Amino acid sequence: MNKRKEKAFLLRKKGYSYNMITDRLGISKSTLSCWFKEIPFTPNKYVIGRIKKGPFKSGQIRHNQRVADIAKIKKLAKNELGTITKRDLWMLGLGLYIGEGSKAYETAQIINSDPAIVKLAIKWFKDICGIDNDHITIAMHLYPDNNEKECRDYWKKITGLSKKQFRKTQIDRRLDKSSSKRRKLLYGTVLLSIISNGDSNFGVNLHRRIMGWIESSLVQAKK
Repeated sequence: MNKRKEKAFLLRKKGYSYNMITDRLGISKSTLSCWFKEIPFTPNKYVIGRIKKGPFKSGQIRHNQRVADIAKIKKLAKNELGTITKRDLWMLGLGLYIGEGSKAYETAQIINSDPAIVKLAIKWFKDICGIDNDHITIAMHLYPDNNEKECRDYWKKITGLSKKQFRKTQIDRRLDKSSSKRRKLLYGTVLLSIISNGDSNFGVNLHRRIMGWIESSLVQAKK
């Protein structure tokens, strides 16, 4: 977890409000709301002393009720889903590829910033497409406020890939980007690419297989 995010979670755990955490760390309240939406909140004495207890108490109750509601619905959803089979994984990864994968060029690629999605993509490529780490390369797309080494170490840990599999990092230095978007992607975005590495099954042919799966699934879904 990013150091600023760790500090934010620690302050929230100690009972500090969004405003106070924003003042200390410079993290927007919308981001904090996203991070803490499933975390129960109990204000500390300092927070209570700075605000009117009545309205704040009501807000605290609503927040904690929302946390409880989310947990209840997620538990129900988990039971509804049941155990994912290999066939389920195949279709799940195919849906991911439809949304995030490369279609225009005959190279199997998926781009994303969510570590859980990146892990799923790698698992799908390995378990369904039959590749191993030697066929995977990764390229980071970062912003000027990202620390390249920190990001590389993070994605190495997430993906299990080695330093030699990392390709040239792209830095987005556009001057017209809104300052409100800074620090939104703490570790940037990564592009996973599958290379043949001497095996034609994992080059152009793999991309064609994936596109064939997509075409067939979309045709069948219309029936």
